Order: sequence, then C-alpha cells, then structure tokens
Amino acid sequence: MNSEIPEIEGEETEVREVVQTLEEILAGENQLWTKITQPALEIILNGHAAYLDGLLNSKRASLKFMDLSYLDITGRNLTQADCTGARAEHATMNEANLGAANFYAADLRFASFIDANMKRIDLRGACLRGADFTNADLTEADMRDGLLMKSIERGEIVSVMAESDSATLDRAILKGSDLTGARVSNAFVVQTDLSDAILRDARFVRADLSYANFTGAILDGADFTEANLTGAIFHGAVLSHTILDNAILDDANLTGAIMDKVDLTHVNISAAHLPKHASRLDRELREVLTDHANWLNSGGSEGLQADFTEVNMTGYNLSEVNLAAANFSYSILKDVKMMTGNFMMCDFCFADMRDVDLSNADFRGAKLQRANLTGANLSGARFDGLPVGSHGGGMWPANLQFAKLRGANLSGVDFSNANLEGADLSNSNLRHADLRGAKLVDADFTNTQLGGAKFRSADLRGVKGFPG
Repeated sequence: MNSEIPEIEGEETEVREVVQTLEEILAGENQLWTKITQPALEIILNGHAAYLDGLLNSKRASLKFMDLSYLDITGRNLTQADCTGARAEHATMNEANLGAANFYAADLRFASFIDANMKRIDLRGACLRGADFTNADLTEADMRDGLLMKSIERGEIVSVMAESDSATLDRAILKGSDLTGARVSNAFVVQTDLSDAILRDARFVRADLSYANFTGAILDGADFTEANLTGAIFHGAVLSHTILDNAILDDANLTGAIMDKVDLTHVNISAAHLPKHASRLDRELREVLTDHANWLNSGGSEGLQADFTEVNMTGYNLSEVNLAAANFSYSILKDVKMMTGNFMMCDFCFADMRDVDLSNADFRGAKLQRANLTGANLSGARFDGLPVGSHGGGMWPANLQFAKLRGANLSGVDFSNANLEGADLSNSNLRHADLRGAKLVDADFTNTQLGGAKFRSADLRGVKGFPG
C-alpha cells in the first residue's frame, strides 16, 4: 500500500500544475478584451452620434477588443464604427444602424440583429454562429474568412479566435434578410435558416452550406461555385442565372425550386432531388383524370385520387376539368391552362404557377402556401371560404400564406376570408377584388392597383405599400 503513495502524490502534483497552466491560459485570453458596462457604452454611443452629426471635438466610436456581451444597442447608430475583434455574444442590436461598420473577426455568437441596417458591413472572420439576422439588410456585406492576430505581453502574437470559429454562420437565422451582393466565400453556413432571404448576386464560392434552408429565397445571379450544398433545401427558391459550377448537391432538395437559365453543365445533379416530368408518370394523364373523377363521384371508394406531387406539367391543358382535392404540391405548372377548372381543396403548396391562366377557376379551400403565381391570370377566380359540413360548421378559407403574386391579374378575384399573410401582391391588379375579412398581415401591396377593391374587416397589420 505504502509503495503506491508517492505515485498518487506525483499525480496530484501533476494535476495541480495542469490546472494552474489552464488558469494562466484563460486569464491571458480574457485580457484580450476590455469589459465595458452599459452606462459606459451609452457614453461612447452618444459621442458617436455627435461625430456623425459633425460636432466639433466628437470622435468616431472605437470598440476594438471591447467585451459587449449581453449589452443592448437596440436602435442605435453605429455607422462606420470600429468594432474590430469585439466580443458581443448575445448582444442585442435590433433595428440598429451598422452600415459600413467594422466587425472584423468579432465574436457575435447568438447576437440579435433583427431589422438592423448592415449595408456594406465588414464581417470578415466574424463568428456569427446562432446569430439572428431576421429581416436585416446585409446588402454588399463582406462575410468572408479572416483571421485577426493581436500582440499581448512579451510581444507574443496570438489569434483572437480559434481559426475554426472564423467566418462561421452555422445555425444562424437569416430569414427574410437581404444579402444582395454579399460575399460569403469559404464561410461555414451549416444548418442556417436563409428562408425568404434575398441573395441576388451573393457570392458563396467554396462556402459550406450543407443542410442550409433556402426555402423561398431569391438567388438570382448568386454564385455557388464549388460550394457544398449537401442536403440543402430549395423549396420555392428562385434560381435564375444562378451559378452552380462544381457545387456539391448530394441529397439537396430542389423540388419546387424555379431554375430559369441555370447552366448545369458543370454540376452533378444525379444525387439531388428533382421534379419528374409528367411523361414519366405511371399512367397517361387521361387515365389519371378518369380515375380521379371516379374517386370523387364514389366518395373515395372507387378510382384513385390524382397525385401530381413534384411533377413537371409545363404546357399541359387542365382547363374546365374537375380536379378537386388533387395534390399539386411542389409541381411545375408554368404556362399550364387551368381556366374555369375546379380545384377546390387542392394542395398547391410550393407549386410553380407562373404565367398560368387560372381565370374563373375555383380554388375555395385550396392550399397555396408559398406557391409562385407571378404574372398569372386569376381574374374572376374564387379563393373564398368553403362551407364545412351541412350544419353551420363554418368556412374553410383558401390559404395563400407567403404566396408570390407579383404582377398577377387579380381583377375581380374573391379573396374574402382568405389567408394572404406575407403574400407578395406588388405590381398586381386588384381592381374590384373582394378582400373582406381576409388575413393580410405583412402582405406587400407596393404599386398595386386597388381601385374598387373591398377591404372591410380585413386584417391589415404590417402591410407594406398600402395607401394610407
């Protein structure tokens, strides 16, 4: 027993030395940042406001290597401020003006930038893991890699953050944000929510975007050269002139995506999930329609419900047919003729219905969440509620949440009681349309013709472009 005692004492001594070394390392790391209190920050912010107003003896805010963690900068103006290497985990910067500010190599993990102006901001090398950029304006933001070094005591040079944390956007929320012209090359954007984001001409060269969510995103002209898009979701995304050269698309889901003028010559899409053409259906279209009619007439006991999920039906004629309760989710219906058809209770979620003729068609009770109806002709169509049951069970409204109806002909459409939350109705013709009781929260009416339209009892909270 005694012979083991020196060995135990030696182990205890070694453990103490290791713990002491770790404490020294941590102490040295903490010395890189200067902790600042909220009142002290307010003084700097007020001074910066005076600087921006051009007042004498005022100076630009310098928050280099400051520890701003958990502090509140909501609604403040930090235009052109120098926040190089700042530590701001969990800081709140909602609705702040951060245009052209320098956050090079800053630690912004889980910070909140909701509705913030971040035009031309320098985020090179910044760690943005879990940060919330919902509806933020990141136009021309620079989010590429970068590594910041700093001299500490005895002239030693150290990196401010681990290189693996540099330029990371993983698990960040960029829903509805505008990243037009942003540069995200080589960054890690793993499992990031980019749904409804505007990413026109953004550069994602060699970026790791595996399992990112691009649902409803605008990707016109975006550059994904050599990017890792494994498992990424593109439901309802618009990829026009998007560059995918040598990108990895294994298990990427492109159903419901709009891919106009996309050169696929230098990309392998064999392992991606894509819509199939109607010609590859198991049965002829005429047989599908006959079986569906039997299914409807028999109350489901005979025939077979029509299922066009993820099918490309471009150019087909479905006018005057009864396809009530059919499934068109994620389908491509561009240029299809569907006028005066019966599409009650159909599922058109994420469908590409651009330029479709839907005039006088019946869509009561149908689901059209995130459907793209840009330029479609819906004049005289019905989207009002469908009675539920025969004993006053209420109405089943059509659902067009986040649908794109830009430039559509909606004259005389019956949208009464329909759900149009977040729908894009810009540049459309809504003359004499019935929107009484409709849910229009956050809908966009920019440049929309509204002469004679009825809005009594409609929910207009947060609408854009609506005449005062």
